[in-house]
Amino acid sequence: MKHHRLEATFALCFTLAAALTAAPAASGWDAVDEVLGAPGKDLPGGVRKYGWPRTDLHVAIGEVPVEPGLALGAWAGFKRMGAGDDAVAMGDLVLLEPEVEPVLGELESSGFEVLAIHNHLIGETPHVLYVHFHGHGDAVTLAKALKAALARTKTPPPGTTAAKPTDAQVQTFEKLQEALGRKGTISGMVLQVSAARAEPIQDDGMEVPPSMGMNNPMNFQTVGAQVATTGDFVLIADEVNPVLRELHAHGIAATALHSHMLHETPRLFFMHFWGVGSPESIGAGLKAALAKIAIK
Repeated sequence: MKHHRLEATFALCFTLAAALTAAPAASGWDAVDEVLGAPGKDLPGGVRKYGWPRTDLHVAIGEVPVEPGLALGAWAGFKRMGAGDDAVAMGDLVLLEPEVEPVLGELESSGFEVLAIHNHLIGETPHVLYVHFHGHGDAVTLAKALKAALARTKTPPPGTTAAKPTDAQVQTFEKLQEALGRKGTISGMVLQVSAARAEPIQDDGMEVPPSMGMNNPMNFQTVGAQVATTGDFVLIADEVNPVLRELHAHGIAATALHSHMLHETPRLFFMHFWGVGSPESIGAGLKAALAKIAIK
């Protein structure tokens, strides 16, 4: 009898262990996911990121149509602060001019701070503006406020991207990564590469992980056998002009130079850029610019 009870105990333990292994772990962000309509993505540094590509917009710079993932991706990164549901939310929204004031009204009425209102591109049609924001409080309350702000725009709800690059486009991206000396990931039709700064960045006493917009993002899409690139470099003051000179020397335009935060340490400048060229030339140009930045 004792032997049978022991076998039953072992069987129960194995069953419970298997159930725990098979059950998906709760992310702790389920309520925020529900408000925002889709699961976020867990990133290093304890960040939960949500994205809203402006797939409703048909933006072009000259003859180059801009993929939503290249430069039209509204996003928010959430990070827990201590115990409970206290969180910080940072990010930026991609807006048409008539959407700016209604969105600002929603953010202000919800207690969000507006950090910047500006361009990232030059010469695009239609003209696009970017509103950077910062919120601190209950995570679900922050999510509801962002949802209300997004509702004042024509931003589509989150969805999946079906389009994938062709083998030829993947080969173009491989040439680019070889010239750049860094690997990235393909999201839809866009190659995304990043390089985090070497030193920690703080905003009003909170360390801001690279995944909350501090990671020197560089995005690429193919234009025939060439690539178009845009993104922004996160710079301290002494790096601004050396980076600018390298971009210009390699035929890449600087399209904006400004701040994205208010109380950051060290003081930072964000330089946005745009270029179209061979994957080898674009990769070499951005590699030369990165060599002027203190990155990991």
